[in-house]
Amino acid sequence: MSSARQDNTRDRIEAELVAPLLALALDVEAVEITPAGKRRVLRVAVDKDGGVTLDDVADATREVSRVLDESDVMGEMPYTLEVTSRGVDRPLTLERHWRRNASRLVKITLEDGTTWTGRILAAGATSASVEVDGTEREVAYAEVAKALVQIEFNRRQGSPAPGAELDDEPDDELDDEIEGDD
Repeated sequence: MSSARQDNTRDRIEAELVAPLLALALDVEAVEITPAGKRRVLRVAVDKDGGVTLDDVADATREVSRVLDESDVMGEMPYTLEVTSRGVDRPLTLERHWRRNASRLVKITLEDGTTWTGRILAAGATSASVEVDGTEREVAYAEVAKALVQIEFNRRQGSPAPGAELDDEPDDELDDEIEGDD
């Protein structure tokens, strides 16, 4: 299959899937078709606010399969369908990507070649607020050449966001509950 024809097929598949998956509160993040011998592998990446669960992937797989069965977009050649979550290795290209990754560490390369690594504090319609070396910086999406979430092995899940105050006061209610009422 030629590259232009494959791009056209990918675009048609994505167009067919957007509305049905949106009904499941899922966004289509990527559609990829790769040859695999006499078959093709169709990978559809989905995402949503709050992250994608295994149940979401199962529901999306059923819906994508139904849509493709009712359509001729894949043609007669056999294919294998894989539905996945977006994954952290994909660049942040849309406002929703920035918003969904709030509090995550991100490496940003600007159009002028400047590189920052910082934590996403907030994401707006045209820019994001990022804490870089203790300083809050506003970065316009239009100025970003590439932005990738960085994997953090030493940050615990549920750790407070940078600048958040920790409550060092004992929790009297919890202490009372542990001691029990006799």
